[in-house]
Formats: sequence, C-alpha cells, structure tokens
Amino acid sequence: MTERPRDLVGSLEKGLDVLAILAARPAGMTLTEMAEAAALTRAGARRLLLTLVATGFADQDGRRFRLSLRLLTLARQWLDGTSLWAYAEPHMRNVAAELRESCSAAVLSGTDVVYVARVPAERITSVALHVGTRLPAYCTSMGRVLLSGLPEPELRDLLSRSDVSKLTEKTVTARDELAGLVRRAGEEGFALVDEELEIGLRSIAVPIRDRAGVIVAAVNVSTPSARHSPAAMRRDFLPLLRRAAESIEAYFALQ
Repeated sequence: MTERPRDLVGSLEKGLDVLAILAARPAGMTLTEMAEAAALTRAGARRLLLTLVATGFADQDGRRFRLSLRLLTLARQWLDGTSLWAYAEPHMRNVAAELRESCSAAVLSGTDVVYVARVPAERITSVALHVGTRLPAYCTSMGRVLLSGLPEPELRDLLSRSDVSKLTEKTVTARDELAGLVRRAGEEGFALVDEELEIGLRSIAVPIRDRAGVIVAAVNVSTPSARHSPAAMRRDFLPLLRRAAESIEAYFALQ
C-alpha cells in the first residue's frame, strides 16, 4: 500500500471531496446522500456540510445542501489573474510529454505568427524558437491555420503583402497555391507543413477558437522529419492536439 504523505491534511481532503460531490449535484443533496456518496459517517458529513455553509461555500435549504456562488467568485478571481497561456500550458505540456516533441502556440501578427507559449522537447532543431519568436505565416503550420480564419479578401490581401520566398526547395511560394492550402486547412481543421520552413522539420497545427467560434490562436507540434512521417503525424499527433485545443478552448467558456 502506498504510504500517505505525512503533511496531508485529511479533513481538508475530505472537505474538498464534499465540494466536488456537491458540484456534480446542482440540485443539492441531503445529509444522508452526502454521507453515502463521500463514504463518511453522518456525523462527519454533517460537520463538513455545516462548515461549508458557515464559510459561505454552501447553502442549506431545509434538508438539502447546495454549493453557493462563492466558489464561482473564487474561480472568477483566478481567471482574472490568469492569462489564456497560463491556462493552456498544462495541456500543452501533456501533449509534449506524451509525444516527446515540442508543443507551441502562436497568434497572428500582420504577415507573421508570434509564439506566445512553448513547451520544448529535449531534442533541439536548428531553428531557435521561444516565446516572442516571429515566423512567416505562409510557410508554417500555425500560420496556415490562423490564416484560414480570415475572410477571402483579407487572406488575398495578406498574401499579397507577405514576403514570400523559397526557404527550402519544398517551400510553396505561388500565392494562388498558398491560398488553396489555407482554404484546405480551414476545411480539414488542421495544417501540416513538411520541410517548407526548414529541411528536416515537420509540424502540424490545429486552431484554438473563442466562444464565438473565431480562430484566435493555433497550437502545434513540431518534429524532426526523420522521426515521424506525415501520415504518422496525422494518425498520432492530430488527435492529441485536437483534445488539447478543446481543453484550452474551455477557458473561453469560463469568461
């Protein structure tokens, strides 16, 4: 049996369990129901519930106990002091740990993408990437995902203003073809760029949307091309990225 940490406060742990159970029962619970759900004695459940009522975290209506709005107030205070990227980092870190590859997020700034969060892998590529790095949008996976959220006239205008140059022999530079790749990214919900920014580097990205469904950012995973084929990235990377994006988008639902 795993030994419990000596500094663990058992009563607080039980109180948090009661909070979580109440959160899952918005209609409220009786003392008997709580004792059964939390595996507590009636006396123990009563003390915890009455403590929550006394501290304003729960309300009592006859025999039923419900969470109060104070917990929502705490959540709001936390959100007010937490940026989207602080919220997103744990989800990005999970992706990076599972794939053992770098996971990054970026926003559109003019004709470039700007990195706003990054969880690096242990392996290093020749492109030094960090928060604040700017890269051309036209030849990056996150750039194409972000561009896919623009109306067609804005996309055409941005591509016309972009300094489109051939960074590798694989870089697509024809603006009509780039517009088609961006539209495809919008239709498929992801973009995969294969050695267009740097030979030996592949990346795949998905959008992050706000509550109105507008693309506000993108998140990607990059990898040395020798490690993963494009097909493997679609199969193995894309589901994890999409789950992470959905989790990050939950931030907007809390606003």
